[in-house]
Amino acid sequence: MSAPASWTREGRGRKRPLWKRILPPLLTFAALVLIWQFGVDLGGISEHALPSPWLVIQSTARNWADLLTAARITALEGFAGFLLAAVIGLLTGLALYCWKPAHDALYPLVAAAQMVPLITIAPLFIIWFGFEPVGKVVVVAVFGLFPVAVQTYRGLKSVPGFYQDVALTCGAGRAWTLWHVKLRVAAGQVFSGLRVSAAYVFATAATAEYLGARDGLGIWLQSAFNSFQTPLIFSATLAIIALTAVLLALIALVERLTIGGNDEAEFTAELGS
Repeated sequence: MSAPASWTREGRGRKRPLWKRILPPLLTFAALVLIWQFGVDLGGISEHALPSPWLVIQSTARNWADLLTAARITALEGFAGFLLAAVIGLLTGLALYCWKPAHDALYPLVAAAQMVPLITIAPLFIIWFGFEPVGKVVVVAVFGLFPVAVQTYRGLKSVPGFYQDVALTCGAGRAWTLWHVKLRVAAGQVFSGLRVSAAYVFATAATAEYLGARDGLGIWLQSAFNSFQTPLIFSATLAIIALTAVLLALIALVERLTIGGNDEAEFTAELGS
């Protein structure tokens, strides 16, 4: 008896058409926006308490140039900080896995550091770096590297031992095995850490700006709050969501280009051939 198509490699690789994956969340989002719009209109809610989606769109359009300038600064801080977090986090995860003294000394601290609130650390960076963007880049990098480091370590730790055994039996060195075999198998979990980090980088940058900066979405939020312009608060929120979506899309693209076509079964066959 042959296995069902869904059990075969071809079945696992078959995906639904793109429009079938995109349509349900789009319809849900559209329904929520309509409920929001009609709820505000029919409920007589003040725009200072909760502006309607249409008012948010109008306010965003009127202030588009200023919003774009602020978003550009936050985007630069977020992307630069994320790149630093990705590199340092990956190297830290490798050190935790490869060097036991580093693991014993640093892993509990790295795991616990994720619980440190931004509000307690950001003022120190303002004292050290002033209001310049470099301080925000460092804040983003510091808070973004922990998920990458922890997930890299956990991913390498969870790689089955037979991958290394096959590579070493075939004559590969330990360093080659680490970079070309173990990291490749653990890449899914590494990218998971990158996505967790990316989900917060722009919000972290904006929060750091809010506490002290010359420009950026954090200053935009502070100005909108002080002047009771609630629609502009939503404008900044949409900008942060858009920047986060772009970064997550780039990570997904890199993941697809690097490991997207190779599942564990394919890699095992490739390694053994």
